[in-house]
Amino acid sequence: MSVALPPAQGGEIVDTVAIAQAGLKDGPGGFWRDAFRRLRRNPTAWVGAAIVLLFLLVAGLAPLLAPYPETALPGAKFITPTHIPGPGELAQFPLGLDRFGGDVLSKLIWGAQASLLVGVISTAIGLTGGMLLGLLAGTFGGWVDTLIMRFVDIILSVPNLLLAVSIAAILGQTPFAVMIAIGASSVPIFARLLRASMLQQRSADYVLSAQTLGLGRGQITMSHVLPNAIGPVIVQGTLTLATAVIDAAALSFLGLGGGRPETAEWGRMLTYAQSELAIAPQLAFLPGICIAITALGFTLFGEALREAMDPRTRAR
Repeated sequence: MSVALPPAQGGEIVDTVAIAQAGLKDGPGGFWRDAFRRLRRNPTAWVGAAIVLLFLLVAGLAPLLAPYPETALPGAKFITPTHIPGPGELAQFPLGLDRFGGDVLSKLIWGAQASLLVGVISTAIGLTGGMLLGLLAGTFGGWVDTLIMRFVDIILSVPNLLLAVSIAAILGQTPFAVMIAIGASSVPIFARLLRASMLQQRSADYVLSAQTLGLGRGQITMSHVLPNAIGPVIVQGTLTLATAVIDAAALSFLGLGGGRPETAEWGRMLTYAQSELAIAPQLAFLPGICIAITALGFTLFGEALREAMDPRTRAR
């Protein structure tokens, strides 16, 4: 919010200080209310939110929704070298079986839980590390900013998936290694985004008003600059969840996710479906569809959130 300081003429300074204090207090809240109002009017946001909500419900209620435990192989006796029962062939297995005799429906449900866990934790790792670097660079500037940004540039010079594969290969074939790998590869994105947003906010009029009120750099940054600059980071976090689901499936597809072969995970299901495409193509199509729909939901919601928080659309 812009606050113009008038010349020092008696009681006018007191009035200006009061206006500046009110603007600094109410400005961010008004922005978030306006963004939420425009978000509710966007049909894309509703579609994305519905997909994300469905994904969260399936993942959260997997123990109740899945007909069989995660690693159970209830249909092993029905598997032959030349035939794998598909959807509708056996009443107790609506979507058929996989090559190990596991129920495909149960595997897809448990896979949603695994994808949610990897996506949320990896995004949290990237968001925490990126915000810390971006906050330091945007607050102190100077040599601190230069040092951090050159480090970020070095990481950005390596493609995200290649960096994630390298980190996962070094840390070992475990789900936790996958989370760290995906999170570390997204740190530079969050760092650059928060730093750029903070630099833009530091030149705003309300920062000058806060300095006029005698507030220190730390208080201005944490109470005013950061709350106004964090919007794009939140949007990027939503979009990163979509890429995290895809990256997790890619790393599992490459055999870096660890776990037993029959463990329920969408990327691992795709890996073991390759050799069965001729006799059971649904084993590749079903987890692929789940990955695509989940990523689409997070992408649609993230794009709608970006449009709602875009200053260029606030007048609409």
